[in-house]
This record gives sequence, C-alpha cells and structure tokens, in this order.
Amino acid sequence: MDTPFHMSLPCISIKETKKFYVDSIGASYGRNTQNWIDINLFGHQITFIKAKKFNFNSPNYIFEGKILPSFHFGVIVDLDTWNTIYSKYNSLKEDLVTESTYLKDQLGEHISFFVKDPNGYMLEFKTFKESKDIFKA
Repeated sequence: MDTPFHMSLPCISIKETKKFYVDSIGASYGRNTQNWIDINLFGHQITFIKAKKFNFNSPNYIFEGKILPSFHFGVIVDLDTWNTIYSKYNSLKEDLVTESTYLKDQLGEHISFFVKDPNGYMLEFKTFKESKDIFKA
C-alpha cells in the first residue's frame, strides 16, 4: 500500500519556505494561503504554518474555526483504513480531537482526527474525498 505521510511544522516566512523547498530542492507546492503552504516533498505532504517565535508549549492554530495542534505529524490513508482506526480509538475512549471534515465541497476536502501519542506528540489521521487532490492548488 502506498501511504504518504503528512507533517505540519511551524515556519517564520511562507515566502522563504516556498523559495527553499520549491526553488532550491525542486519540490512542488499545492494549496496555500498567506498563513500556510502544502509542500509535496517526494509524494509526502508537509504543511508549513506561519508562526513568529514558536515553541512546543503553545501548539495551536485555527483552521476553519477549529483549534488544531500546529505541531503534529500524520498519515494519509484510504477511507476504510481511516474508519477502522477512528472506530478503534473512539471505542477505547482515548483522548482524541473529534473527527471533522475540512474544506467541505472544496478542492482538498478531507476528514481527520488527532490523537496524542505516549510522548505527547499529536498524530493526525486523514483521508481525502479525492486522493488525487492532496497537492492540488
């Protein structure tokens, strides 16, 4: 199974981050705003979120009115796998950020949930309505 990873990292400048990854490394980019950019790094999705001074003690940002963890990594899976994992964590009564749909009826529509690992890292599981739209702008 081809399973690309997704990672979200803070950055100081979207412009400089894009310049480095796209112009220097040769990666491509997809959906983006003034505050974040998706980079296609060898088939893996890295989302850089603009931050000023940042630290891992204040790990939140707002996307579509929901508070989400800025510092997280994850995996993009098919819908059946996503449902299986979500059902498992939900039945275990684990601490998770409830399932949400993002970019509803837009390019890049996806559902995701977050769960904290034993080290305190937030792990996101996401599935796209159309897998071909992961990097489309």
